[in-house]
Amino acid sequence: MVKLFAMSVLYKGLNDSTLLKSAFELQSFGYFQRKSVQEFMGFVTKTIVERTASAARQSVKEKEYMCHVYVRADNLAGVLISDDEYPHRVAHTLLTKALDEFSAKVPSHSWPKLNETQVTFNELNAMLAKYQNPKEADAMTKIQQDLDDTKIILVIFYF
Repeated sequence: MVKLFAMSVLYKGLNDSTLLKSAFELQSFGYFQRKSVQEFMGFVTKTIVERTASAARQSVKEKEYMCHVYVRADNLAGVLISDDEYPHRVAHTLLTKALDEFSAKVPSHSWPKLNETQVTFNELNAMLAKYQNPKEADAMTKIQQDLDDTKIILVIFYF
């Protein structure tokens, strides 16, 4: 089962990164584990952004998890933490969409001075919930699934 665990928007400065907004879906973890898992994901998020060049994308695998990161040329960065089965293309499409919507809502001149408590961008939670099923949220994935289903039906009828 594909799963998204966290999505974050950060500003990458010269020496560090600043978390601007984040959303988590940690229901699959035990109640007493959630706080430490969230802290660990926050640490990994900041670290991977600091180690990614501007205007670059990458996906890093750690055990059964994937950390997808996209740092734009204007140093706005997005990180998506998923299981290793989540489609890479859909993950990076989601990051691009989230960063575009964030930059449209929050002016770029304020990014270096903001922190997570000052930013109101609740769309991250909605995006994280919507993209839990990539086949329903992403049009290309849905079309590919429909084509695969049609191909299977044609093969069954042919034989």
